[in-house]
Amino acid sequence: MQTGNVTTPFGRRPMTLALVKGQLATAKIKAGKTVDKWKVYRSACEARTVLGLRDRALAVLNALLSFYPEQELSEESNLIVFPSNAQLAVRANGIAGTTLRENLALLVQAGLIQRHDSPNGKRYARKGSDGEIEAAYGFSLAPLLARAEELATLAHQVAEESRQRRFIKERITITRRDIRKLITAAVEEGAAGNWQAVEHELVAAVARLKTAKTTAALKECLDELTLLSEETINMLECQLIPQKTDVNDSGNRQHIQNSNTESLNELEPSSRHEQGAKAAGRPRRNVEPLRAFPLNMVLRACPQISDYAAGGVISHWRDLMSAAVVVRSTLGVSPSAYQEACEAMGPESAAIAMACVLERAGHIHSPGGYLRDLTRRTERGEFSLGPMLMSLLRAQEPGAAGSLASG
Repeated sequence: MQTGNVTTPFGRRPMTLALVKGQLATAKIKAGKTVDKWKVYRSACEARTVLGLRDRALAVLNALLSFYPEQELSEESNLIVFPSNAQLAVRANGIAGTTLRENLALLVQAGLIQRHDSPNGKRYARKGSDGEIEAAYGFSLAPLLARAEELATLAHQVAEESRQRRFIKERITITRRDIRKLITAAVEEGAAGNWQAVEHELVAAVARLKTAKTTAALKECLDELTLLSEETINMLECQLIPQKTDVNDSGNRQHIQNSNTESLNELEPSSRHEQGAKAAGRPRRNVEPLRAFPLNMVLRACPQISDYAAGGVISHWRDLMSAAVVVRSTLGVSPSAYQEACEAMGPESAAIAMACVLERAGHIHSPGGYLRDLTRRTERGEFSLGPMLMSLLRAQEPGAAGSLASG
């Protein structure tokens, strides 16, 4: 077969190292390998955005494949087709000559075909005395055979990303609808709360959504809208769900306090004297735990916390809580202040609060006193992490300005 040779293009077309690399890779096709030509063509079509191809280039590729007589591309067969430009144009839906040449060049550049030029640049085949083709000059389809698995993988990745984008857009639509209708219901029925501020946050989030083009950007918009939705629901839940009685909830409060204390002790040991003093001097409160937020959102809003993690990387909530203890010590927050925050907010939310304090450390005179104030406001049901996180998220955007709301 002809695929093992490195050949240079005819005329003024330059030879490049990329072409050499492609021809060498083609020469390493496994002996006896075959692939359905239309299956690999479909993979190329599905992966066209990754390959940088347009529809007309794919139409030309389709035409080239139609000149290959067999259904399967085979390593044992001649993989060079040699139609004239006129023949190609007819099978490519009457494409103009200039456009045909441009798209042939694009297919070569994308590594889907290779030129195998004759001495005079013409495309033809020379047959032997037995009628078999001895030499052929035209376009080699060997790269399609060599890259069949790669193209199938690219096609799968493109399809998966497309599926993910559709899912994210669906969730964005539903979340926007939920927030809008919840705001309307709250305003019309007189629910307490700064609904104008929530409306402002929704408008700002939708404005950022209009400029989101990539899947990652859409995911960030979804995270922001999800956070706003959680905050909206949390504001309504505090008003609509009645407080549980002390009798029914005493067991739950004991369980929450024990769980928080156990989690805290793993990260920040405290003395028996401190624990005893709090038990005797401060009454137990029925504190509803704050809602959890996506870890990746917290890290986008508070990137500095990663500098205090082991290895500089936070992959799990446990990493964040460990880093928060280091930050507590660095900022001079007492163990008792942090433990009280853990008991009131929950360990994860206390770690988030500590990360937020770190981001705003330059504007806070006493980090310990600030954290105690957040703890007291949490116990009274007056504080939520959502607005603070959203404010910090906006501050991380290029050109962001303005003060940071503490919630």
